[in-house]
Amino acid sequence: MELTENPVWGGKLYSDGWREGSGEKITVIAPGSGRAVGQVASATRTDLDTAVASAKLAQRAWAKASYTQRAAVMLKAAALLAADPARLQDILVPESGSAWGKAGFEVGLVVSELQECAALASHPNGEILRSVKPRLSLARRVPLGVVGVIAPFNFPAILAMRSVAPALALGNAVILKPDPRTPVSGGLALAELLAEAGLPDGVLHVLPGGGDLGAALVTHPDVPCISFTGSTTAGRKIGEAAGPLLKRVHLELGGNNATLVLPDADVRAAASAGAWGSFLHQGQICMTTGRHLVHRSLADEYIAALCEKAGNLPVGDPSDASNALGPLIDTGQRDHVHSVVTGAVAKGATLAAGGCYDGLYYRPTVLTDVTSDNLAWSEEIFGPVAPVQVYDNVDEAIEIINASEYGLSVSILTSNAYTAFELSDRIDSGAVHINDSTVDDEAVAPFGGWKASGAGGRFGGPNANIDTFTETQWVTLQSEIERYPF
Repeated sequence: MELTENPVWGGKLYSDGWREGSGEKITVIAPGSGRAVGQVASATRTDLDTAVASAKLAQRAWAKASYTQRAAVMLKAAALLAADPARLQDILVPESGSAWGKAGFEVGLVVSELQECAALASHPNGEILRSVKPRLSLARRVPLGVVGVIAPFNFPAILAMRSVAPALALGNAVILKPDPRTPVSGGLALAELLAEAGLPDGVLHVLPGGGDLGAALVTHPDVPCISFTGSTTAGRKIGEAAGPLLKRVHLELGGNNATLVLPDADVRAAASAGAWGSFLHQGQICMTTGRHLVHRSLADEYIAALCEKAGNLPVGDPSDASNALGPLIDTGQRDHVHSVVTGAVAKGATLAAGGCYDGLYYRPTVLTDVTSDNLAWSEEIFGPVAPVQVYDNVDEAIEIINASEYGLSVSILTSNAYTAFELSDRIDSGAVHINDSTVDDEAVAPFGGWKASGAGGRFGGPNANIDTFTETQWVTLQSEIERYPF
């Protein structure tokens, strides 16, 4: 599957093979050029009902397949993508505005996810329990059935696959709704890859569409589990809609992540980690560093180094491998980022670098003198903006970090890693990275946030994935029928 000038992908939905969708066409716009790069047909509620019915039927046979069969599909898909990364990378660049390096990095994450989930298929799926009776008592994990996955635009391939692959490996069927801005790299291309790897028809369905379709998926009576990655605002709405239905809901939401620079840190190295955390993929990552807390003794040097990084980063056409950053996803996001930056300055912050744009290409931006009540500090920006605040003692810094409603990722930069490890006990965050960026993820690690950054489960690693995508069933077995007093 290639993105060329105005190809028509046919609006096909993966359901018992490739078939035509029945909804209106979605025109996919490349944010880097503003040009249409393709069309897909949006799915309707009727398409959703048809897909769920098909998935329910196909899931029974898929769950009965041996673990070796499920593992083989994951391994072959990983091998196909590793041998030809361009099949996905060439779509990620124009469709999501990914810089060439970021797209390649994302493809590697997808390969790793598939490989890890191949091992997941053979992981022990239960435990033998003790019992007061002379019997076999066990707890086993069984597939949930049909899992609904709603994926975002920013890292569309991996943020879809990290739910799709473990759900499939554990015997579920999946209904995947990608973001309408990235329906191919976040959905159709992944379905094509898995189909080529031998995934049976009907087990995975990709339904492109907008919020209305997502809402219908969340409330569908035959979809017992929703795995959502996106904004905290949308996550709250999903939780509210799914709650009365008693559905299992896994929410990986926003973040306003902090990098804490301790007074003994190597300033140049710290600025590099801080720049990567704030500017990678134009800051459009839930783990982006949205708050830089720097000890007063290092503040001037750190800010100067961070501004130097921001000023030297090449921003432009993502298909040009020399550009480190590409465009923001659309004008709405650009205008939001710029309004936060200009609003921050109006409230007393200093624009130390950036703060301007050309089209959707927003320059890496550094804000200093940012107070805690400034929206640039308290809210997730989702743009290439690095707000900096100075602190005088570590206790003060920890309080500032924990004051946020979010709790996704925190990094601590220091020359004394054990001291930072001791500080991690005091930090309210799903992840703490010592001497690394806030932006970090691995297929083997359980990933998820605290507080407003997530609820309901984790992604990654065998234990978290099994907890997230299976149900526990208690089974007892004894050789004779139990005698009771009546």
